[in-house]
Amino acid sequence: MIRPIYLDYNGTTPHDPEVIAAMRPFLEEEFGNPSSGHLYAVKPRQALNNARRQVAGLLNCAPDEIVFTSGGTEANNWAIIGSARALRNRGRHIVTSAFEHPAVLAVCGFLEKEGYEVTTLPVGEHGVVDVADVEAALRPDTILLTLMHANNEVGTLQPIAEIAARARARGIRVHTDAAQSAGKVPVDVATLGVDLLSLAGHKLYAPKGVGALYVRRGVALEAFMHGAGQEAGRRAGTENILEIVGLGKACEIAARDLEKNSRHLLSMRDRLHEAIAAGIGNVRLNGRPDARLPNTLSLSFRNLEANRILEAIGLEVAASAGAACHADRVEISHVLKAMGVPVEWAKGTLRLTTGRMTTAEQIDRAARVICTAVKELGGEA
Repeated sequence: MIRPIYLDYNGTTPHDPEVIAAMRPFLEEEFGNPSSGHLYAVKPRQALNNARRQVAGLLNCAPDEIVFTSGGTEANNWAIIGSARALRNRGRHIVTSAFEHPAVLAVCGFLEKEGYEVTTLPVGEHGVVDVADVEAALRPDTILLTLMHANNEVGTLQPIAEIAARARARGIRVHTDAAQSAGKVPVDVATLGVDLLSLAGHKLYAPKGVGALYVRRGVALEAFMHGAGQEAGRRAGTENILEIVGLGKACEIAARDLEKNSRHLLSMRDRLHEAIAAGIGNVRLNGRPDARLPNTLSLSFRNLEANRILEAIGLEVAASAGAACHADRVEISHVLKAMGVPVEWAKGTLRLTTGRMTTAEQIDRAARVICTAVKELGGEA
């Protein structure tokens, strides 16, 4: 059976062969607990320390500023809830945007139920948060600003460095979710100027179930997991060495090959966009035309339904939708709503994301399949 062309790399990524090779000894032989006091702990402990250095190398920070988590969602939860509780005596106001991943928006909603106040900033038509809106939202009791570095649906990159500088000048802590940007564009915590940054392994060609949180030295967080003293007493629980090794190797590869991989992702993304635009003239690009992830293409087809397009192409192309259409209603993603994309366009939105393994042959075939499906469904040429 021929598998569909995979164009959903923002959803998850396959394991890099080098990542698999690095993990194999810890699946087959090196099963020791790194906290133990005997020889079986030596190699796992060394691997844990090495992985911490590898992640720190990607982010340009010190290894002791990296804490391993179960993924990006846990990292976001810990950064936001841990900050809110550690700083509650200073204030109870948090600023975020309507553009965030549910792993941020839902956490902010949870904190609202605990008595915190959340200001949710709007975004413009390309999904960019206005720096002036951020400054206007900051108050004497604001304790945290949390904004994603790059959006998972449309790829828009936020001006995090500029925003963080304004917030930190007022003593306000800054967190960014970099799950989508790491490995695709430079993610340097010194340049970005953030206090906290979240990573997710499965967006980086590493396994699911592992992530990391960058915590700037001196930043206090309330503990998220309670138990023994792993991760320097910051996160209890025996470390998931197998997957931490995978994340470390993935970060090493991402840093080593960043420029080459970014060029490839961009080339494949633009090739796909050009081919679809040539075949279907009436197509809308969502997100920033310029400052956008090099692999992310969000396209809308007017008066069509995304789920019907996906059904038509499903045996040949794997992608995702920006809207779910039901018999009596259309559920538009909160990202497209925040950008003000008209319903007649939003309901026919596909997210097409390229990866390291994507080939020009796959792109050309995928474009033909998508164009044929759109035309057969009555799309406007």
